[in-house]
Amino acid sequence: MANITKKVSWSSRADELGAAGEGTPLLNGSEQSRAFRELSEGGNIFQIGRLSTVDLEEEVTSDEDSVKGRPKEIPHNEKLLSLKYESLDYDNIENQLFLEEERRMSHMSFRCLEISRWVICGLIGILTGLIACCIDIIVEKLAGFKYQVVKENIEKFTEVGGLSVSLLLWAVLNSAIVMLGALMVSFIEPVAAGSGIPQIKCYLNGVKVPRVVRLKTLMVKVFGVICSVVGGLAVGKEGPMIHSGSVVAAGVSQGRSTSLKKDFKIFEYFRRDTEKRDFVSAGAAAGVSAAFGAPVGGVLFSLEEGASFWNQMLTWRIFFASMISTFTLNFFLSIYHNNPGDLSNPGLINFGRFENDSVAYYLYEIPLFIAMGAIGGLLGALFNYLNYWLTIFRIRYVHRPYLQVMEAMLVAAVTATVSFTMIYFSTDCQPLDPEHSEEYPLQLFCADGEYNSMATAFFNTPERSVRSLFHNQPGTYNPLTLGLFTLTYFFLACWTYGLAVSAGVFIPSLLIGAAWGRLCGILLATTTDNGSIWADPGKYALIGAAAQLGGIVRMTLSLTVIMVEATGNVTYGLPIMLVLMTAKIVGDYFVEGLYDVHIKLQSVPFLHWEAPATSHWLTAREVMSSPVTCLSRIEKVGTIVDILSNTSTNHNGFPVVVQVTGNEEPAKLCGLILRSQLIVLLKHKVFVELARSRLTQRKLLLKDFRDAYPRFPPIQSIHVSQDERECMMDLTEFMNATPYTVPQDTSLPRVFKLFRALGLRHLVVVDDENRVIGLVTRKDLARYHMGKHGLEELHLAQT
Repeated sequence: MANITKKVSWSSRADELGAAGEGTPLLNGSEQSRAFRELSEGGNIFQIGRLSTVDLEEEVTSDEDSVKGRPKEIPHNEKLLSLKYESLDYDNIENQLFLEEERRMSHMSFRCLEISRWVICGLIGILTGLIACCIDIIVEKLAGFKYQVVKENIEKFTEVGGLSVSLLLWAVLNSAIVMLGALMVSFIEPVAAGSGIPQIKCYLNGVKVPRVVRLKTLMVKVFGVICSVVGGLAVGKEGPMIHSGSVVAAGVSQGRSTSLKKDFKIFEYFRRDTEKRDFVSAGAAAGVSAAFGAPVGGVLFSLEEGASFWNQMLTWRIFFASMISTFTLNFFLSIYHNNPGDLSNPGLINFGRFENDSVAYYLYEIPLFIAMGAIGGLLGALFNYLNYWLTIFRIRYVHRPYLQVMEAMLVAAVTATVSFTMIYFSTDCQPLDPEHSEEYPLQLFCADGEYNSMATAFFNTPERSVRSLFHNQPGTYNPLTLGLFTLTYFFLACWTYGLAVSAGVFIPSLLIGAAWGRLCGILLATTTDNGSIWADPGKYALIGAAAQLGGIVRMTLSLTVIMVEATGNVTYGLPIMLVLMTAKIVGDYFVEGLYDVHIKLQSVPFLHWEAPATSHWLTAREVMSSPVTCLSRIEKVGTIVDILSNTSTNHNGFPVVVQVTGNEEPAKLCGLILRSQLIVLLKHKVFVELARSRLTQRKLLLKDFRDAYPRFPPIQSIHVSQDERECMMDLTEFMNATPYTVPQDTSLPRVFKLFRALGLRHLVVVDDENRVIGLVTRKDLARYHMGKHGLEELHLAQT
């Protein structure tokens, strides 16, 4: 029934693990590793027991340097779950310090905190809008300059012959620009590659992806996306805006920059995962809003794709951040276009207005729209399937930074070559109207007063191409031109997504869909008697764009609203919704959405909305990690240091127990304390003996823990002398005295619901007498998923 794979272990931390090397078992204890070997050798024996480690989460600080040291050969197996990802703590630690601070705070203090939250959301919106504005202006200037140079070169050599020089110029320009972006991403910040949406989805799900919301990541992201779009790749700048907004939110809400080592001493109360995650969801929404001019779509994106915890006030604040983001972008772009006050550019992608007479649709067209949704689902599934295998190939063979840069340059050169070839051999000439919308019309071999129609699609930024497909007059495009463009751009976009460059997949998807959608409109107009009256090509281009994007990313609610807001017309609400639903249903039958595919390929312990359907027979006792490392309420410092220094386990949460009679005997639970808290206590030397001898010692406050957040020092950096090892540490004041617990016979779906809805990091499993028998962590729950053969179990590995 289960699909149990053989043990695969590759570790980028070979030095840390010492001489054990590859022989180091993935699982704690000889009993577990023996069970694992039996499973591996037995093939398809399904035996669920204590297969996992006790929460092998790593501190981000200790992991960061090791992530960059990559092994020479990377095997890949999708039946694995990576141990390098740590969980976020969405649950407040209600210890005595927290309760004392809350008692000291007045009503006015709480009002000030609420006002601060609104101020932060406003700042997030303003900064995200400004970043979008900068990206837009720089891309427009640089792309305009590049296309102008190439256009003049092509026109010059069309007359005298030797167009190969123009091709060479175009390819070299593209490769050089893309190389700059790829160098930044590959060598400086690899996490800035791609759109960043899968990483932000993981962050909002409760997974701490290393370095994902750093200032350096933002810098590389912005520079990288400018290079990608100007370099002519089949990418958009909209997806990375969501990541950029999230980074801005994470930085602003903390009132300091850990990268620049600058603390502004503001917003200190929000230095914890609970608050930070709320602000990051606001940043993601502001990013969507700036990209598409869709504030409501942004809120729904955060709700649909990310946040596991939601309330009414959070919704309001996120909507506020989204609105401010759109307004800021609008305001500054109006100044840039020399008509301040004209707020008609709500987002980076402006689909243009669909006038009422051209957007009318009839009841008999709805089945056609649904059929287009099914086509979008099939094409989306094909796109995701091809990209899945391409990504596995990259993980295995293109993992060195210089190879990634070379691949990006190759794709840029091939894109330019294919574009040039398509334009060169195209005979689709259209008359050049006086009020033509083409930015860079290429005449090439067309007669005077005409331009090459294929060039409008290829020789342009993707956003302009989408707009021309939506709004150009019927007859502007030849069906053959659209068919060839769809085919070539589909494979180019598929090859491009996953390169070591910052790039989004939204606009290429819309462009592919708009091309084949317009083709459908033209064919309907020619094959039916009165089709030319109702089959407007622009209308079908919009439906095709929605179908293709829905088929690739599988978003429904938020994407419907984004499309409606971006077109500025609610008339198409129903057709777009039906198309996206159909595309999702058809696509999900074959393969998951693109972002989910990439999350799975990165082996992230991602928790979906619900537990696997057939998992009610599994109980907490079978799922949990055990044995658990527990601490006494008053514990010896040497014991704590040894436990924290143990690299083979590297636990992050420790149940605090009373009356431990022996190591084998479970003890009664009285609280839970985290690794990060213990490190702060050791750093400040909060020992019982020192407290007695030094009467003037300052009492530790919550501020000390917040100041150390989020980069807690590794245990190796804290010096504890031999004498101090003999001291005792009283954990009573600092532990969470009321951690969430579940009885050992609780079913997996009930454990999953509690863990997912409350955003927990550790869930203690107790017996009838409140004795600790195990601990449930994110990885214990993420291991189980529905596969083709029923319930399957993933295995843990150091990736």
